[in-house]
Amino acid sequence: MNRIALTGIKPTGPPHIGNYLGMIKPALELAQNHQALYFLADYHALTTVKNREKLIQLTYEVVAAWIALGLNPDEVIFYRQSDIIEVFELTWILNCFAAKGLLNRAHAYKAIVDDNLKAGRDPDKQINMGLYNYPVLMAADILLYGSHVVPVGLDQKQHLEMTRDIAETFNKNYGEILVLPEASIKEEVMTIPGTDGRKMSASYNNTLPVFAPPKELRKRVMRIVTDSKRPEDPKDPESCNVFAIFRHFAAPDDIESTRQRYIKGELAYGDIKTELFELLESTFGSAREFYNHLLADRDEIDRILIKGAEEARAIAMPIIERVRKAVGVAK
Repeated sequence: MNRIALTGIKPTGPPHIGNYLGMIKPALELAQNHQALYFLADYHALTTVKNREKLIQLTYEVVAAWIALGLNPDEVIFYRQSDIIEVFELTWILNCFAAKGLLNRAHAYKAIVDDNLKAGRDPDKQINMGLYNYPVLMAADILLYGSHVVPVGLDQKQHLEMTRDIAETFNKNYGEILVLPEASIKEEVMTIPGTDGRKMSASYNNTLPVFAPPKELRKRVMRIVTDSKRPEDPKDPESCNVFAIFRHFAAPDDIESTRQRYIKGELAYGDIKTELFELLESTFGSAREFYNHLLADRDEIDRILIKGAEEARAIAMPIIERVRKAVGVAK
């Protein structure tokens, strides 16, 4: 059987270029050489999304986005986390092997504690147990399917390390039951600059949304920060925010010729921004239409997720049965 690659997708709204290059594209490429599972992490979202209708809408948006961008539900397994009840059973079991000291070191938890302390607040203010136990639920998501490879951003590498720690603790007690996963991090696209030069992030409001209408997308591209060099001045392509995005979408020959135009002073920033917009529109224009079509057909999305849940549980059941027998709750 092929090695299993598992990708968790937290419903946070339509993707931007940074999401696509840093997570979506590399995750979809794993399906070429792995048995690929993709799941919608709706219960993870409960740590921050407390509005019912918003969570439902985000769920459909994420499913439509990934399918529009190339995920084929007939060739991979695409399911909703909340449809697999065994993941919550495994979460409890793993909680009994997760050291509190390990969870105390989780970056997201520590960041809030540090902010509270700096502001003179109680260190646990606005921290719920969902946030604190987030790494354990993530570990259950991964270990339930015997996942070998998990694509993550650099900021989530710690979660994979924690998953391995918890699995190793379990295995030391019961034998080699759980597979230890490996992180897949694509170095060259870990950080994509936003329109202001900082890391592209919705929290900075500096994104290039994949499915933005052409007029809005053009406006955002033209807003990308550059230096004050004149069109005829030689420029450094490696320090240009526009080129940093352009090179991920252009053909190799076009990348090199554009690089030379920068160096020789044959390129105005307005021109390269126009070229970038046209590249993005040609790359995502048809996907945007497909995305909007899918969003209008929630029944089809539900059908895809139900089918995926059945396929995912077929993989999960033998593993959870081994875990149950190992701990002594099943004969």
